[in-house]
Amino acid sequence: MPNPPFDLSLTDLEDLATGAWILGTGGGGDPYFSLLEARLHHAAGKRARLIDPLSLPDDALVGCVGQMGAPLAMQERMCDGAVMARTVMMMEAHLDRKFDALMLWEIGGNNAFQSILAGQLLGLPIVDCDAMGRAFPQADMTSFAIADLPAAPWTMVDIRANSIIFTEAVDWAWMERMTRRMCAVLGASAATCKAPRTGAEVKRASCLHTVSWALRIGRTVRAARAAHADPVAALVQSEAGIPLFRGKVADVMRRATDGWLRGTVAIDGLDGDAGHAMRIDFQNEWSVAWRNDAVAVTVPDLIVMLDAASGEAIGTETVRFGQRVTVIALPAPPLLTTPKGLAHVGPRAFGYDLDFVSGFAPAAAPAVAS
Repeated sequence: MPNPPFDLSLTDLEDLATGAWILGTGGGGDPYFSLLEARLHHAAGKRARLIDPLSLPDDALVGCVGQMGAPLAMQERMCDGAVMARTVMMMEAHLDRKFDALMLWEIGGNNAFQSILAGQLLGLPIVDCDAMGRAFPQADMTSFAIADLPAAPWTMVDIRANSIIFTEAVDWAWMERMTRRMCAVLGASAATCKAPRTGAEVKRASCLHTVSWALRIGRTVRAARAAHADPVAALVQSEAGIPLFRGKVADVMRRATDGWLRGTVAIDGLDGDAGHAMRIDFQNEWSVAWRNDAVAVTVPDLIVMLDAASGEAIGTETVRFGQRVTVIALPAPPLLTTPKGLAHVGPRAFGYDLDFVSGFAPAAAPAVAS
């Protein structure tokens, strides 16, 4: 039975920002500034209405929107809701058809708000789903790519209103190459509307109810803070997570290249992890974590670095020397851990000569429906 539609309240928007930043696994961009914009639109009477994907007619037309680029660049070259709305309208003009709804490209970080902002400005509802179930750095690392759905057309607009449309692509890997190169030309930050999806495709090939998942996480953290409880422990318990490491950031190596943010973070252990070390690589998002010299966890499981006291997520562009952090793992959506899913989003897809390492049995992944 589909969940009834509802308008996101100001508290919901706050919870979404908290939960999406955690699900961003270090990437997707900090949602803070988009949260501020969403509040302004809400105050002006522009509501973000969330609808259940299971309620979509099979022939509904759904726009899939998100911001593309390196998280560090996105802090300096912010695409606001108006830019996101332009890329949606550009796709509608190309298709000669209006969208019935919008959906998230990824639930992680700032990208959780791009369909919210565009929906508020264009009066379109937002579908409770996304194409990643977390954040990933590449266009070929999505549920739609795993399902072999078409990658084109694709529109892209930057903050100066430069625009381009990709009308054809051999496959998702080629779409990633082409759009990544153009994104780098545009300053490593652009608004995009991906290939449109039908209601039937959304129901079959997306990660369902992930906005509800982010909202639940945000509510869990908020309730723990209000009760002066440990928000990290509350999150781990609520989401069947695993504590991996507690320590102090000892070193950060970070560089922006080819439209991505790449690097490594070294953490010295504290408390029960004193005398040990953790190293985490990232490509926009945290990808592989080593405890001492042993692989502890890899993508597609969600590697999440949190402020040890507040439970606030820490991004790959904001992590800095001296921070006290707790690293946890959350289970990936089951679709991502299938053989086909791992071919797209497992460690080998990131260039590592490693098999998928997870602390979770397949049944451990929590349901994300509200």
